[in-house]
Amino acid sequence: MDSLPKRDANYVPLSPVTFLPRAAAVYAERTSLVCGRTVFTWRQTYDRCLRLSAALQALSVSRNDVVSVLAPNTPALYEMHFAVPMAGAVINAINTRLDAAGVAAILKHAAPKLLFVDYQYIRVAADALKSITAASLPLLVAIDDIEAPTGVRVGELEYEKLVARGDPARHPPRDVLDEWDAVALNYTSGTTSAPKGVVYSHRGAYLSTVGLLLQWGVRHEPVYLWSLPMFHCNGWTFTWGVAARGGANVCVRTPTADAMYSAIADHGVTHMCAAPVLFNVLLDAHREPLSRAVEVLTGGAPPPAALLERVERLGFHVTHAYGMTEATGPAMVCEWRERWDVLPAPERAALKARQGVSALSLAGADVKDLKTMVSVPRDGVTLGEIVLRGSSIMKGYLNNPEANEKAFKGGWFLTGDVGVVHPDGYVEIKGRSKDVIISGGENISSVDVESALYGHPAVQEVAVVAMPHPHWGETPCAFVALKKEFESGAGEVSEEELLAFCRSKMAHFMVPRKVVFVEELPKNATGKVQKLALRERARGLSPRAADKKRPDPSRPATMAAVSKL
Repeated sequence: MDSLPKRDANYVPLSPVTFLPRAAAVYAERTSLVCGRTVFTWRQTYDRCLRLSAALQALSVSRNDVVSVLAPNTPALYEMHFAVPMAGAVINAINTRLDAAGVAAILKHAAPKLLFVDYQYIRVAADALKSITAASLPLLVAIDDIEAPTGVRVGELEYEKLVARGDPARHPPRDVLDEWDAVALNYTSGTTSAPKGVVYSHRGAYLSTVGLLLQWGVRHEPVYLWSLPMFHCNGWTFTWGVAARGGANVCVRTPTADAMYSAIADHGVTHMCAAPVLFNVLLDAHREPLSRAVEVLTGGAPPPAALLERVERLGFHVTHAYGMTEATGPAMVCEWRERWDVLPAPERAALKARQGVSALSLAGADVKDLKTMVSVPRDGVTLGEIVLRGSSIMKGYLNNPEANEKAFKGGWFLTGDVGVVHPDGYVEIKGRSKDVIISGGENISSVDVESALYGHPAVQEVAVVAMPHPHWGETPCAFVALKKEFESGAGEVSEEELLAFCRSKMAHFMVPRKVVFVEELPKNATGKVQKLALRERARGLSPRAADKKRPDPSRPATMAAVSKL
């Protein structure tokens, strides 16, 4: 067996770039991309990517060079996901929600050879470049409005002119020589630490793309709405995945309720991805239920069951996934079982809120006690850290050996997320390790408390963090943003009402000892709640006077709890 060699005919390095020439051959005249009045076919998209790849090579872009882009969901950003790796380079899609300082930090760390900037972000880019030394400045390319050019420039080069002058005959696409080569560089959101540069391999991106298409059940020729930013883990790999299925990409620059509902109606959208925060945007628009169901893959934060139930009534069929930048996007999918269809809506929503089973691209996913690296029992109660292993895990953090040493242990990647495993093998996240509240020796999942509060009809957003307590060490503190109709007037909601609601839903020791009302929760540039800022604020708070002395009859009488008294 070992004497059989690899041949060009039976061994080709895995790369998501290969999905594009196939789409051009199989779906040549099918619409590949729609953005406003701009429409391309897969033949045209392939030709444009070939030309852009050739133009990059003519600008001396070499293998493993980083090419950064600051742009919303536009044809240019989509095309660069193929054209940049076709030139042998590494695409770095920068978060458009960052300020100039955040963009500058990425540019300094990534050291790109080229920086493409959409006309909408010229000012942010210009401010960011002020802190870059002249010797380190990348070559700049402006991406103008494709339908109504503004003429704005950030350098001498412009995207459409660059595409037009590319000559694939002189600079054909470079072959992927090693599937371990880097295809993309993405930066973490930095919710618990400084953002880190995460490097994806061609192999990992390919396997993640194929696995997610299969687990989500995406059939050929879907109509995919870009409600998820392409800069977020390369659109959870759907930048490449839509090409793999010959689908149509429907781009919107900003995912407002009007833009999304209009796209769904005008183009017959079948699939979209969204963080749970976007569900509130869809719900607040108060639209009638959709005429046909839209499949939605959600992730980024554990969605409360009550929120899932509300959005599904509108006609959005939700599948929950769990992942992170380091896992090339989704690492677990809540695969739906047919036997769950007969359950009442609240029970179905609770099942959908779980993170699910491992992605097909992984060799393993587990919840372990990090002290012993032993798997926790499948009881749905015992907490441990979620760990992953497989080819879709990142190559590592760029220029950060210390972080790499901390991230990998005993053949596993440590996610930093705490979860449980249910008897059926489905994992449910209970929060980041820093978000588990240890009160009197008992672990309290902030996610569980948040889910209970989301069940109250007045709650728009909620985040629960630890607050100091004189007896228990720390107890839950809830930061709550109310729906507009409940902020004042006859429908006004009090702290005591919310606390009473919690007591009816959970053991009393899990009930928040304080509710702080806010207009909205603080979020970072990717829309994730900044719990670090809330924890800092909670440190200066104290529980209500009645709770400081009153014993909690529901609290288990552990020795750790007794020692606190």
